[in-house]
Amino acid sequence: MSAGAPGAPRAVTGVAVGVLLRPDGAVLMAERPAGKPYAGFWEFPGGKIEPGETVEQALERELGEELGVRIGASYPWVVMEYDYPHAYVRLHFRRVFEWRGTAHPAEGQRLLYLQPGATPPAPLLPAAVPALRWIELPTMTLASPGCWTQPAQAAAWLDAALERGARQLTWHEPALEGAALHEALQHACAAARAYGARVLVDSRDLARAAVPALAADAGCLLGSAALRAAGARPAHAWVGAGVRDRNDLERAAALACDFAIIEPGAPDGGAGDARWDRIGALCRAAPLPVYAPVAPGAQALQQAWRCGAHGLALARLD
Repeated sequence: MSAGAPGAPRAVTGVAVGVLLRPDGAVLMAERPAGKPYAGFWEFPGGKIEPGETVEQALERELGEELGVRIGASYPWVVMEYDYPHAYVRLHFRRVFEWRGTAHPAEGQRLLYLQPGATPPAPLLPAAVPALRWIELPTMTLASPGCWTQPAQAAAWLDAALERGARQLTWHEPALEGAALHEALQHACAAARAYGARVLVDSRDLARAAVPALAADAGCLLGSAALRAAGARPAHAWVGAGVRDRNDLERAAALACDFAIIEPGAPDGGAGDARWDRIGALCRAAPLPVYAPVAPGAQALQQAWRCGAHGLALARLD
């Protein structure tokens, strides 16, 4: 992401950014204090990475100085670059779920906890805008089984998943055709809306359904093949992408997709540590949130966070 006219390459300033999330989903935001560039703009707290520091160390120091808190573990999340008039920055976002002490404005800045779905404070620092959208993503996304032949089967599965707490689902049912496909998709969108959930329909199903209203109501999922063929971001409020390698991930970011899902077996990373190594290699410094295809569980989720993944892409809810 870049602002301003192109010119000679600029020095890159590394910045550690803290996304402090309370259990209720509210995220801490801070106003930039007087005397700094963009004074009065709102951002996520953090600061410059000093020579010899890791991102984690810089974040711990900055949040102690800026907010008077001591953070627990911080998890790598997204790395993005932004070209401001005063500096070209590489922003290393890290999520923090636990900290000690009550955040207070050590530099005279205002602080607030932004509740999920609430209107953000204004003005926002430009690089904070996509991160606020990413925070809306749940930590788990559930895929439909892909085996239904009747709309009633698909409806029953989706209703049960929503009842059990699924809040983001990806939907691909290749055996449904014509009126059955229309009926199933319309039910999926209506049911998700009633639960405050999100359904992203595979682009192949959207093309076969040919229901214009779905463009506004359903999100779109691009499989890796569709992602590589796409010339622009589909016209949907939310767009996810299946990825199989780093090139796919960079392509998804270039199309302004909202998140990526590592497609199962892409490539086969084996099991155990080998699989986590593969996930970590793909998620490291990811330009957008990434879901890892791993069986559900608290330990699996924390391992995914440590690897830089946003959360888990599930084939079932245990």
